[in-house]
Amino acid sequence: MSNFTADSETPGPQGGGVQSVDRAISVLEILAQRGEAGVSEVAAELDVHKSTAFRLLGALEARGLVEQAGERGKYCLGFGIVRLAGAVTGRIDITQQGRPVCERLAEEIGETVNIAILEKQFAINLCQVRGPGAITAHNWVGQLTPLHATSSGKILLAHLPAKQRAELLADAGLEKLTPHTLTSKTKLEKNLAEARERGYAWTLEELEIGLHAMASPVRSRDGEVIAAVSASGPSYRFTEERMHELAPVLVKGAEEISHRMGYLG
Repeated sequence: MSNFTADSETPGPQGGGVQSVDRAISVLEILAQRGEAGVSEVAAELDVHKSTAFRLLGALEARGLVEQAGERGKYCLGFGIVRLAGAVTGRIDITQQGRPVCERLAEEIGETVNIAILEKQFAINLCQVRGPGAITAHNWVGQLTPLHATSSGKILLAHLPAKQRAELLADAGLEKLTPHTLTSKTKLEKNLAEARERGYAWTLEELEIGLHAMASPVRSRDGEVIAAVSASGPSYRFTEERMHELAPVLVKGAEEISHRMGYLG
């Protein structure tokens, strides 16, 4: 039986819609695997009538996700796929270009190093390297973290236009996660201004009790801040004093990732 066979249709309009989406994705997977395929081949793979396969291909073709191949009756992936892929390639590039630097930083700083980007009103971690002194196996990759209570979030906020920053904070709110979380807009803005001036942001048990962190901005070719590289560790060891001592190491690492992303500043 084909790997692409769709599930039996769920009763009701919502189930039918979900099945159509599942089938459409399966069509894309078939074309990605085969390079090109005709209506009959797609229908056979999906175990559906040819008219259903034709409608699916027509809908995908209308969106530019598939197109007619040179041979009559054959379809292949369209350039609309590139448009969709372009939405995530920047993240992939940051991870690819940043990982070797993060590995070195984790060794030099001795703590866990992460790369995070802005995702709506959160910072999402894309890459993590544990330092030799890491005492926990907490995996931050893929986690959405609050902007106001994390060093990565703060550095991303600090470099946004004031209006966009205000809108994000209004949507997200300034939840008090620990007794040390900054919940005053005035105090947070002052903290962000200092982060811009110093080139790095820091948090002192603001997300979790016992956790300290600092982060520095990563820039794109045109100088826009597109990510943050952070180092975090237990407060008893990664003290405020030690963070400020090691900050130049982190800032230099962030600058190296920026240069790898094409930034010449």
